[in-house]
Amino acid sequence: MYESHFGLKEAPFALTPNTRYFLKARSHSEALELLLVALREREGFIKITGEVGTGKTLLCRLLLNALDKKAATAYIPNPSLTPENLYEAVADELGVTVGDNDNTHRILKALTNRLIELAAKGRRVVLVIDEAQAMPENTIEALRLLTNLETENTRLLQVVLFGQPELNVLLNKASLRQLKQRITFQYHLAPLDRASVAQYLRHRLARAGYNGGELFAPAALRLITKASGGIPRLVNILAHKSLLAAWGRGDALVVRWHVMQAMRDTDSAYRVGFFGRWL
Repeated sequence: MYESHFGLKEAPFALTPNTRYFLKARSHSEALELLLVALREREGFIKITGEVGTGKTLLCRLLLNALDKKAATAYIPNPSLTPENLYEAVADELGVTVGDNDNTHRILKALTNRLIELAAKGRRVVLVIDEAQAMPENTIEALRLLTNLETENTRLLQVVLFGQPELNVLLNKASLRQLKQRITFQYHLAPLDRASVAQYLRHRLARAGYNGGELFAPAALRLITKASGGIPRLVNILAHKSLLAAWGRGDALVVRWHVMQAMRDTDSAYRVGFFGRWL
């Protein structure tokens, strides 16, 4: 679309999480480092929270890539499951064959044997759950019971929970206090500040093949930061639409006017007008 106009090899602001575009902003770098350290120390439960669009799924993929060949991993992207379905999903991810007529007891026994087998080979097992705030309460309790599996020397299963802030509300329920007590490390992903938004835009443009001067004027950068609230997904949407607006007029520089057009077309943007008024 506008790629050739701006000297790009590909679209820089796609919404699909792509680890190649990961920017080591302070919040996200700290979260990834915490995850790797906590898992190395064999901690049981680790929790990462963040608002919608802050990059949790991207961080989740980075973690899985970092653990590749270092640990056996099970990834559950949609945890809105019954306890039985959760056990089946984890078993499937770890290569455990489950029969159609197997009951929960048999599935757990097969899963336990697999965990012991991996531990005997010196392999850590990490269960990563994305969108954990969607887990039913009884499934979270089933997850806690699953992590009770351990030998005299080591924990057989570590769990990383990625979720929106609603996950904290869920875990604050008295019925889930035992699981909450097991969360030894946690981190909340913060929105990007203005300097980080500017760095983020430059980084993605460079990854997409851009090698020119500043493409976003300072006023455009300030408005994108304010209108997005520093949420990376919204930054992507507004930057993409701003580039479209500039391309449509044949402009080589994205200015405040282009961002205003992008904001008018984005319901989730903070509607700040030219003089700070709400549009």
